[in-house]
Amino acid sequence: MATISAVIASTHHPFYLRASTSAGDERPPFADEWVAKITAFRETLTRANPDVLVMVGSDHFHQIWLDNMPQFLVGKAPFYDANYYNEEREFGLPRMFLRGHEELSEYLLRHGLDAGFDLAFSNELRIDHSITCPIITLRPEADLPIVPVYTNIFAPPMPQPSRFVELGKAIRQMVEEWPSEQRVAIIGTGHLSLELGGPRQFGPHGPDPEFDRKAVSWIASSDIKSALAEVSLDSLWQPGNATHGFMDFLLMMGVAGENVQADYVDSLDLFHTMEAYFTWYPNGADAA
Repeated sequence: MATISAVIASTHHPFYLRASTSAGDERPPFADEWVAKITAFRETLTRANPDVLVMVGSDHFHQIWLDNMPQFLVGKAPFYDANYYNEEREFGLPRMFLRGHEELSEYLLRHGLDAGFDLAFSNELRIDHSITCPIITLRPEADLPIVPVYTNIFAPPMPQPSRFVELGKAIRQMVEEWPSEQRVAIIGTGHLSLELGGPRQFGPHGPDPEFDRKAVSWIASSDIKSALAEVSLDSLWQPGNATHGFMDFLLMMGVAGENVQADYVDSLDLFHTMEAYFTWYPNGADAA
């Protein structure tokens, strides 16, 4: 059976690459601290020594639009193009070409359907910064095959938060039962409080620091019960209009397991958002 070598959750700030590679007057004052935190976070994946990455993210209305929005989608292509032109223009993200892992994609689709999740799939998926940003921060070599899993966090009607937790639990079980000797890291990225295009977008410490404080605590201890007691589809509008991305963190808490303390926790308060990083080692980081 396959081994889950790491479960990793993080935000996916698209300006990290530009901030970390800029110099002189163009280098922001927080860049050095950000780079140091990402360097330490990257080591958590390196230590896990994975063979394949299951990547949970969400399409930012690049390929999937309001007229055709699957709730959960698995990519099953042999290769994936990334990023999109606006991400190159606005964020300085590079064009990328990533290998897929068709065998694991097909396994997750078949067994996910059998487990009661009506998963969509795409053989022509092009991925955006919700998946490429964690590759840039965690595995800049981009040398490992990936299985993209996209969730709907943007277009109502959305699944209930509890459904994200349930899918996370199912993904973990399916990967653990996959008849393979490969080591799998499951990586998911979401949002804390976040405002996109609204009046709170460039606030001094994110739209809702109190929500961020509670969210980091919930994620770090995988306190699913407390999170679900306070979070609903309606309540997630209040910390910011894009805070439904927290449901991808709920999914990763489902992967990690209820009330399992993360082995690595860090965060960074940027000028308009809170960045956060978490790693669990289900098998004690037994690097091969």
